[in-house]
Amino acid sequence: MSGKLASDIAVRRAVEQVPYRTALDEMDVRNRAIAAGDARELLWLLEHPPVYTAGTSADKNEMLDPRFEVVEAGRGGRYTYHGPGQRIGYALLDLTERGRDVRRFVHSLEGWVIDTLGDIGVEAWRAEGRIGIWTRDIDGSEAKIGAIGVRVRRWVTMHGFSVNLAPDLSHFTGIVPCGIAEFGVTSLARLGIDITPEQWDDALLARGDAFLDMLSEDSGVTS
Repeated sequence: MSGKLASDIAVRRAVEQVPYRTALDEMDVRNRAIAAGDARELLWLLEHPPVYTAGTSADKNEMLDPRFEVVEAGRGGRYTYHGPGQRIGYALLDLTERGRDVRRFVHSLEGWVIDTLGDIGVEAWRAEGRIGIWTRDIDGSEAKIGAIGVRVRRWVTMHGFSVNLAPDLSHFTGIVPCGIAEFGVTSLARLGIDITPEQWDDALLARGDAFLDMLSEDSGVTS
């Protein structure tokens, strides 16, 4: 990997699953270190064992079957599921150096995932009024293929995005994912695309410089 992302940001690619609470603790420490000027910004690509996470707007009525541990995430949003076959991207970036524009940061994260999905043959999009990354499922209906959830503390970002490569989709039925009951959840595997986490990471990182450019350009998205 080369380019601006490689020179500006530390990239960590986990092979083994990382427990969700462990990741939260590590993000907390890294966030504080970046804010203090003691550590580089970080992009952390990983997977978790099965877990339900509750954002700051989580509604207890949307927890239908707590078959897995439920963890308070501290990020925005509602309930989400993380588990094997879903690739997570945690972006810990210093927005004091990147415009202090949280909406642009979220917009750029979404664009990064959407463009990467396009590179591997999946058309995806944002949907007004619905958080996340959306595509056309095998039955023609709209379905979520990726989720976005962030937190910003001391102008340093935490959390990020998830993309469904080949998770067990039945695990999503324990919650109302992100509070949206009328649309389903899909995956690349369900759409007939077989891709390893390593291949996904490579495709994402190939778009890393474009993501940084989106963060710095005047995209018309304002806070």
